[in-house]
Amino acid sequence: MDLLAALRTFSRVAETGSFSAVAREAGTTQPAVSRQIAALEEHLGVRLLQRSTRSLALTEDGRDLLGHAARVLEAVEETEAVVGRRRTAPAGLVRIGCPTVFGRMYVAPRMGSLLERYPDLSVELRLSDARSDLIQEGLDVALRVGEPTDSTLIARRLGSTSRMIVASTDYLQRHGEPQTPAELAQHACLIFVTIASPEDWHFEGPDGPVSVRVSGRFRTDNGDAQRAAMLSGLGIAIMPGWLINDALRSGEVKSLLRAWQPARVPVNAVYPSRRYLAPRTRAVIDFLIDEFRLEPAISAYGET
Repeated sequence: MDLLAALRTFSRVAETGSFSAVAREAGTTQPAVSRQIAALEEHLGVRLLQRSTRSLALTEDGRDLLGHAARVLEAVEETEAVVGRRRTAPAGLVRIGCPTVFGRMYVAPRMGSLLERYPDLSVELRLSDARSDLIQEGLDVALRVGEPTDSTLIARRLGSTSRMIVASTDYLQRHGEPQTPAELAQHACLIFVTIASPEDWHFEGPDGPVSVRVSGRFRTDNGDAQRAAMLSGLGIAIMPGWLINDALRSGEVKSLLRAWQPARVPVNAVYPSRRYLAPRTRAVIDFLIDEFRLEPAISAYGET
């Protein structure tokens, strides 16, 4: 048995959840992929996958192997890069996870430049506002807004972004404008649920940090939905400046409590804490760092 080939096949089956999909990728048949997995299970003496007519699920041994297989395959790629087979340019598929709106506005438009620079590279951009499990979802790197919370991940800083307290002029005409953070407790606030303690809003003010617990009848895990709800007059929100600057300029939205503003938050590229990082993944991370270095909306030196 070709152990490396079997590990590659197993990793793709675990990521896609489909023997047929992997067979199509490899230009082979579903029974051939199934036999390869069976041979790997026999070689290791454990069951790696629970199979049914409709789904596949990793066993506990399968989950353990997936992490080890990733390290082995990355070590092989690193070795190939060092000795020269892929020295000329990064090659292969890189899966990137990213918050939905940030990915649409700032990552997807840059992919043309990345792929033009590396003709043998492919990218799969997965957009979700949920904090994904990189290993479980087969992601090579994820972009995260906010302080890193997972000690098993390596973080490289892309920049930082401001956040603003905002509401539509329509909402303010109907409900009035809060003059202090404490008054937010009397207003309808739009709760972004993917952050820790989403009802606790923290500010930096003239006399130091201030916290207030807010409430509201609208909650969401999606930045576009939060922006749309705020523009419709549903309530007050804390949002990144890059997401609402256009509405501020048009006068649809007003920035509130200018003396008390949420602290800037970092934007990081995170990837699993492994000894080896595939050359193609490193190339993507380095590209994004260079791209965002002078992006005003993301750079720590920008105005927003």
